[in-house]
Amino acid sequence: QVQLVESGGGLVQAGDSLRLSCAASGSTFRSYSMGWFRQAPGKEREFVAGVARSGVITYYADSVKGRFAISRDNAKNTVYLQMNGLKPEDTAVYYCAAREHYTINVRDSEYDYWGQGTQVTVSS
Repeated sequence: QVQLVESGGGLVQAGDSLRLSCAASGSTFRSYSMGWFRQAPGKEREFVAGVARSGVITYYADSVKGRFAISRDNAKNTVYLQMNGLKPEDTAVYYCAAREHYTINVRDSEYDYWGQGTQVTVSS
């Protein structure tokens, strides 16, 4: 089992940057592929980015490709989401999720553990 705690959210202006962190504890972090998801008010939760166990393979939603970067530090049991060029439509609660599998998956139902979420608000 793994526990996930996100941090780094906040209120920023369009064009600004934020880095989200997700600290994992309780199990072998490197056994999990990790994903970031987000949920805006009135919308379904959606995949944002994922990173496989080794950290080499990543995958992004088209809406964030070229602006966001996911990475992980297995020595620190932490996964990051660097968000650049933020837009108002990026406003959402961002969740970190862990999947005990070597591949990334875009479906939230495929993830085993979730953090509590961190709010990101982008003003225009």
